[in-house]
Amino acid sequence: MDTLTHCPYCSLQCGMTLVREGRTLEVQPWPEFPVNEGGLCRKGWTATGLRGHRERLTQPLVRDRATGELRAAGWDAALDLVAGRLRELQAESGPDSVAVFGGGGLTNEKAYALGKFARVALRTSQVDYNGRWCMSSAASAANQAFGLDRGLPFPLADLEQTDVLVLVGSNLAETMPPAARHLDRLRERGGTVVVVDPRRTPTADRADVLLQPVPGTDLALALGVLHLLDAAGAVDTAYVEARTTGFEAVRELAAGWWPERVERVTGVPATELRALATLLAGADRVTVLTARGAEQHAQGTATVLGWIDVALALGMPGKPYAGYGCLTGQGNGQGGREHGQKADQLPGYRMIDDPAARDHVARVWGVDPADLPGAGRSAYELLDALGTPGGPRALIVHGSNVVVSAPHAGHVSERLGALDLLVVCDLVMSETAAIADVVLPVTQWAEETGTMTNLEGRVVLRQQAVAAPEGVRSDLEVLAGLAERLGSPVPFATDPEEVFAELGRASAGGRADYSGITYDRIRDEHGVFWPCPTGSAGTPRMFADAFAHTDGRARFVAVDHVGTAEPTDASYPLHLTTGRVLAQYQSGAQTRRVEDLPDTGPFVELHPMLAARLGAVDGEPVVVTTRRGELKAPARVVTTIRPDTVFVPFHWVGANRLTNDALDPSSRMPEFKVCAAAVRT
Repeated sequence: MDTLTHCPYCSLQCGMTLVREGRTLEVQPWPEFPVNEGGLCRKGWTATGLRGHRERLTQPLVRDRATGELRAAGWDAALDLVAGRLRELQAESGPDSVAVFGGGGLTNEKAYALGKFARVALRTSQVDYNGRWCMSSAASAANQAFGLDRGLPFPLADLEQTDVLVLVGSNLAETMPPAARHLDRLRERGGTVVVVDPRRTPTADRADVLLQPVPGTDLALALGVLHLLDAAGAVDTAYVEARTTGFEAVRELAAGWWPERVERVTGVPATELRALATLLAGADRVTVLTARGAEQHAQGTATVLGWIDVALALGMPGKPYAGYGCLTGQGNGQGGREHGQKADQLPGYRMIDDPAARDHVARVWGVDPADLPGAGRSAYELLDALGTPGGPRALIVHGSNVVVSAPHAGHVSERLGALDLLVVCDLVMSETAAIADVVLPVTQWAEETGTMTNLEGRVVLRQQAVAAPEGVRSDLEVLAGLAERLGSPVPFATDPEEVFAELGRASAGGRADYSGITYDRIRDEHGVFWPCPTGSAGTPRMFADAFAHTDGRARFVAVDHVGTAEPTDASYPLHLTTGRVLAQYQSGAQTRRVEDLPDTGPFVELHPMLAARLGAVDGEPVVVTTRRGELKAPARVVTTIRPDTVFVPFHWVGANRLTNDALDPSSRMPEFKVCAAAVRT
């Protein structure tokens, strides 16, 4: 039996066919799906590797208070225990004593139900998700500049028709390999690919131009480009006057960023900066894409706004085969925040402090708007408050492994240990599940049906291919069971199509309107682009006629480079940056357990000049230290990184014990991508 579905990993949501023969489940191509045309990366081809895995959780586990061990329990007993403890804690300390933490890999249905569960069944404001650490800075910037945040406001294939593509902080070839074909096709038709990255990655190897700035200086680079474009008379003044506001303030600020000043800050030679500006000025169609390398900073929102300012000055957003976009990382990083997992948002990308939004969603849910809580803490702030006076005393986690993925992870582990109750829903014993009081086994992607929203804003349908193991329940069933035991004023549906229909009603009229999307439409059309109000064909390309602000104009936003939250000094003279590797995904809870994916463990990438100064030898251990912790791992001596920078992949425990928890003031994104470090042998 063949089932058309989508890969369980990144935001491409590549189409695949699952072929079931007896007890085996095999991945085969789905050539007709336009995003990947049948191609998959090694993670996609091995995506069934967890089926029947010996570490798969198949029964609830409850920690024995006497022995401290996790012991098997029945579902009723486990849910009764959790609901009882939650009621006790809320009776003692109020609704916000219980928090909920979601994930960017949850389906739209589960993300929607989780936000509803927090606000209706628990009546807590304390709900957020790990997608806050994915593209929240780009989302904040896009909302400010365009009035709407959709990662790519055009289909991914449009990249092939642009003239110059600028990738800022993206290692596309390793993080989402099937998308790299668009770079090759662009170059084959005579276009140019520019990569901005402190490392020479496999993506840079497929590019025409590589700029390697000091980590955390991408905004200074954007200001320098804008300075040169303005000086050369390359600003599209007709577009700026007709379609934007705020350019003069941006022009005045950029005037102070002449090429030699940019070189001193970024390390990028002034000649390379001038060459890039000349390239952009001479192109009819320019597309700028940002990703985590530019966004995971305490100045991430400002950095994205700086590059959006460049795109607007060139007159590109809304133009065919041009503009600005963000490369979402997590599988449902886009849809996961649109429908209620974020502390400040309600379904449909409505803001929780908007009375009209509260009224609309409350009517769909069948509750009084006054009963809905207000905005709560952002993801890291929520974790930082666990177990503190006035902070949450219990945490329910769905689809996240914060012990590995959170910044300043050692501190986060301490906060988790201070809780009265930690409940984790997962399919394997992740590092976070291993310290929980209650672990609830839930379905994985091939065992459930639900929608995802990929990086293009294309809503796709993952279809169930096999039954879940006996004893495993879906997240929707877990939430419904807890809601009933907590005395929720409204029932919670467990059928995903029913939940999706409710999501459509809740999102109707919002910025992310899904009301015109149905499962049947998705099947027939290979995905539907939002916004898609009832009766709409969907919106593959946005901003052609107007931006989403009330006056239809985009906003230039004047932003200045102020530097990283933690500069280097004599004790910590190096820049540490983190990222992904081809064979692993996110915290590695799933991919590290797939036998066919190489599990190398962490490593430290450093330049030969630095290695020689330290006496480091390729393959031998070195110790990376920051103000928060240290990591011992083998050295990889490479010529592809700056001599003042070291790189550590974040898929294993240890990397995020080093990273900085400084937050972007707008997006509340932590500064994962740069901190001051020292290395010793």
